[in-house]
Amino acid sequence: MKNFAFEKVNYILIAIGMAVVILGFILMSGSGSNETTFNPEIFSALRIKVAPAITFLGFAFIVYGIMHRPKDKEECA
Repeated sequence: MKNFAFEKVNYILIAIGMAVVILGFILMSGSGSNETTFNPEIFSALRIKVAPAITFLGFAFIVYGIMHRPKDKEECA
């Protein structure tokens, strides 16, 4: 068996974290204001507070996925 840096569980955790980060960026995006019209939605709580928190949690989950060390099968026996 080859010794890889990550196992399947690590890749799954990293993929989940990336999906959460993408969700956070999608929640932050939207239409903005221009020279002729002002859009008050750019200051909504979703875009200023919730979406960055979700993005931060996604990055933290990615770090956890990288640092996670699955139990070795030899150590359990």
